[in-house]
Amino acid sequence: MNFWNYVLRRLVGIVFVLLGVSVVTFLISHIVPGDPAAAALGDRARDEQLKAFRAEYGLDRPVPEQYVIYMRGLVTGDLGKSIRTRRPVAQDLREFFPATLELAIAALFIAILLGVPAGIWSAVYRNRLPDNLVRIFSLVGGSLPIFWLGLLMIGLFYDRLGWLPVGGRIDDFIPPPQTITGLFTVDSFLTGNMPALESSVQHLILPAFVLGYFSTAVIARMMRSSMLEVLNQDYLRTARAKGLKERTVILRHGFRNALIPTLTIIGITFGSLLSGAVLTETIFTWPGIGRYATAAALGLDFPAVMGVTLIAGIIFPLSNLFVDLSYAWLDPRIRHG
Repeated sequence: MNFWNYVLRRLVGIVFVLLGVSVVTFLISHIVPGDPAAAALGDRARDEQLKAFRAEYGLDRPVPEQYVIYMRGLVTGDLGKSIRTRRPVAQDLREFFPATLELAIAALFIAILLGVPAGIWSAVYRNRLPDNLVRIFSLVGGSLPIFWLGLLMIGLFYDRLGWLPVGGRIDDFIPPPQTITGLFTVDSFLTGNMPALESSVQHLILPAFVLGYFSTAVIARMMRSSMLEVLNQDYLRTARAKGLKERTVILRHGFRNALIPTLTIIGITFGSLLSGAVLTETIFTWPGIGRYATAAALGLDFPAVMGVTLIAGIIFPLSNLFVDLSYAWLDPRIRHG
């Protein structure tokens, strides 16, 4: 029962986080100088058109009244109507969020697949050649700007070699798969649409690698630091004294405990990836919420900006909750309550 009470308290806390995020974002979006009506209709719009537009979106009312109306709709699941697309914000998010989710999952998978073994390898061979190589890789990964790496990958694998496509989630001449989850790779696999699966995977490789490269460096550094602390613990010396192979000592006894701090970084990384990889989505013309949020901010589309912000406000606490719950699985001594 203590476990479920803990989860319930955390979920209730998320509600208060969203309330605070909504207040701050709403105030900031209305303090920013600019007229959404003029941005949407253009400089040549007549005064009557501007007044009608403001009345349609409630922009002619006092800010506190606008916030109350917005929160009243939010309780019923209504995120408002986008000024830029003229569609419900909830509908836009349902369309764009699966693309970002697919990209974030692929990027995190690459980061974990490369970062965790690299960190272990670096710690085991401390101050030797493998360690130096991993440290250089981590330094470069944390220093390279994403936009520069993205342009470099496009120039190499698309322009020069012609191995991978760039732009969108699937080739224009291939119809998108039947929507089940919204993830093209998953939906293509579930429906047996092999041409769509091949095309969607090819389009996913470059942006996922670029987005995941920085996270790979962060995870590798954290994994190395955690493993260095664990390798000198008494229980590992005991395991070696029992005659266990070094591989077994490291992977079975050391890795699980060293993974706990790294898991925290993984959770935070996944939250930041899901919040919208603006640069990566822009460079690769990936139709996710990062590009959607950028266009909304430039167009003073307050409802859309609020919708994306609330999504981010949900993702980060949920990611942290999942990480906290995973601690007990990795270390039975940890209890929630």
